[in-house]
Amino acid sequence: MYTYSLEHREYLKRLKKEKIFVSFFRALVVFIFLILWEVLSRFNIINSFLSSSPTKVINTTISLINDGSLFKNIFVTLYEVIISFILSSLIGIFISIILWSKKVLYKIVDPYLTVLNSLPKVALGPLIIIWVGASVNSIIFMSLLISTFITIINVYNGFISTNKSYITLLKSLRASKRQIFTKVVLPSNFPTIINALKINISMNLIGVIMGELLVSKKGLGYMIMYGSQVFNINLVITSVVILAIISYIMYFVVDKLEKKVSYRSN
Repeated sequence: MYTYSLEHREYLKRLKKEKIFVSFFRALVVFIFLILWEVLSRFNIINSFLSSSPTKVINTTISLINDGSLFKNIFVTLYEVIISFILSSLIGIFISIILWSKKVLYKIVDPYLTVLNSLPKVALGPLIIIWVGASVNSIIFMSLLISTFITIINVYNGFISTNKSYITLLKSLRASKRQIFTKVVLPSNFPTIINALKINISMNLIGVIMGELLVSKKGLGYMIMYGSQVFNINLVITSVVILAIISYIMYFVVDKLEKKVSYRSN
């Protein structure tokens, strides 16, 4: 059984108080925003027909649950996001490893990565539909285009920023490039990879919704498109709120993973 010093116990108490403080004010910001939104809508200070309100969002959510469409559309979008997230993360990290091991190759492809990352992916939408087809595949492909290049750039920059002293030490001990990567570069860049995953969450959601706006007949992106076509702002806002909740849940999962990795590395 471990015993902690008085100073360490005080430090843990401060950490706990800080965590409670941060969590409380995070919740308070959301609560105040919702109250203000509802009050402004009730007193017609803002046009609730154009901006909806928390009450209308709740009522719309209940009606979507009752007609059975809500969870079906959430599942479709969630499936596309998870598949895109896994593929873009694996592909991005794998390509980053290759570029790190082949510096000349990176010098060749560097300008192309920048150009491909900066291309407006929406403009490629019609081409993607022609190439891949108007299906789930085109939605996932769109998401991959948006997120993969960002992952490659971020992870690779982390790899090349690894402490050179550690690498030089291993080289002096005649370590192979594989040993240098597995013993120093990869462990040192776990936080960088986790941050890349956090960015991927938002990028994949953006890509999936963009794809659904173009081709889908299901999903939250379709609900947003349909709601805008029939001028049902409540449906649009409800879909956006659900997307924000999904994004937060995915961020929460990755954040917990980051803390576990940090704890084990320490």
